[in-house]
Amino acid sequence: MLRCDQRPGDLVGGNGVHRTTVTRWVREVVGLLATRAPRLDRALKKIARSGGGVVLLDGSLIRTRRRTGTENRKNYSGKHKCHGLLVIALTDDKGRLAWVSAVRPGRTSEITACRHDKLTAHLRAAGLGAIADLGFVGLDDSAPDTDPAVITGYKAARNRPLTRGQKLSNKALAAVRAPVEHGFAHLKNWRVLGKARTDPKWATALVRALLVLTNREVAR
Repeated sequence: MLRCDQRPGDLVGGNGVHRTTVTRWVREVVGLLATRAPRLDRALKKIARSGGGVVLLDGSLIRTRRRTGTENRKNYSGKHKCHGLLVIALTDDKGRLAWVSAVRPGRTSEITACRHDKLTAHLRAAGLGAIADLGFVGLDDSAPDTDPAVITGYKAARNRPLTRGQKLSNKALAAVRAPVEHGFAHLKNWRVLGKARTDPKWATALVRALLVLTNREVAR
């Protein structure tokens, strides 16, 4: 059901099971899997113990079916021009998923989601740094004389184009953070995330359950 995004009605046909029974079974299993998803502090400590020095940070929008009413307006993302739910993920330098955040409305910015989870504080506590794209510029507001917890590239302004050195730095950072896209690709290989029809309040448990299943598949 999660891999191929099958409807409960398609699964119950000919098996003598009611549709609501299959839905309840799936939600029970997803809830059990979601409890096995790693917490942020434990995931960072595990990477630090294994000798890692940095993690890769990125956010992605999970598209949802458009619904009427004022309650669904907060799910509209002006950046992507569609309705969806925002999820933040951390991977190691190889692109293996380590942690996913709670799912938030699509209008939420990536920086706001990270600050809600106190991401920079957890990174400093674990002694790690994060490499992110330009969407996370301004997330790390540490003092100038301290090591940054989040490393991003340079953003050009209308009256201040990038220098050649800054362009080369951005290119190098893009190459380092490329594996994070593989992590999201593994997660979105589950077709149930293609266009989520589920209740947004239940989407957090679904994404964390898929994180556990994805890591088991990758570890084989």
